[in-house]
Amino acid sequence: MSHLQTDDDGLIRLQKLLAQSGVASRRKCEELMLDGKVEVDGEVVTRLGTKVDPTAAVIRVAGKRLPPISPHVYLVLNKPRGVVSTMSDPEGRKTLSDLVADRPERLFHVGRLDTDTSGLLLLTNDGDFAHRMAHPSYEVDKTYVAEVTGEVTKATIKTLLAGVTLEDGPVTVSQARIVSVSGRGDGARSIVELVIHEGRNRIVRRLLDHLGHPVRRLTRTAFGPVQLQGLGVGELRELTLDELGVLLDSAQL
Repeated sequence: MSHLQTDDDGLIRLQKLLAQSGVASRRKCEELMLDGKVEVDGEVVTRLGTKVDPTAAVIRVAGKRLPPISPHVYLVLNKPRGVVSTMSDPEGRKTLSDLVADRPERLFHVGRLDTDTSGLLLLTNDGDFAHRMAHPSYEVDKTYVAEVTGEVTKATIKTLLAGVTLEDGPVTVSQARIVSVSGRGDGARSIVELVIHEGRNRIVRRLLDHLGHPVRRLTRTAFGPVQLQGLGVGELRELTLDELGVLLDSAQL
């Protein structure tokens, strides 16, 4: 979207910006404005021809945030198990940079996943966004699916939801459910799904281990509104405008 044609002062007509951002056709965007569905910096804008700065204006269409035009990229990666969540590794192990070698940008990872954990990881060249998304005060919900040893019961789920205290403090789990249980006795295995907003080191593994269910495999399947579904192992895609809008709001950017 960096090819937008703006005036000499860097402004662009609002309906033109909406149309070029893929919201709808120019005519439909004009209708949305006239219907009071478009806000700029908290104010409803109904006057056609209103000009805005596409790099700075906070625009909402029917309540949904439309990300500003920027040189930044926001990507989601399905990290394979065994890849280190860094851009370089002195031990020569496979890293994130090996998976994004064809990208021209200097990318930061948003938080991290353990080497033996697979799943959803955000990458961006927006350092401020990466920092905020990983900061405890802006933490968004993250969903994990864990295969664990033993039979997880409804009582275990209740314990999780009531709050568990580890050696470095209490952990809040906002949602938890049993996906499946197989086998019996010492051979039992369970798959559980947890939604947690913290980013403490190995928090999900430590939590389940504390309850007597060591993790065998762990995958992060969602980060806020961003879902892993449909993304193959090692694959990369750009965030959608809707996903990015929600995350920018979460980070108060």
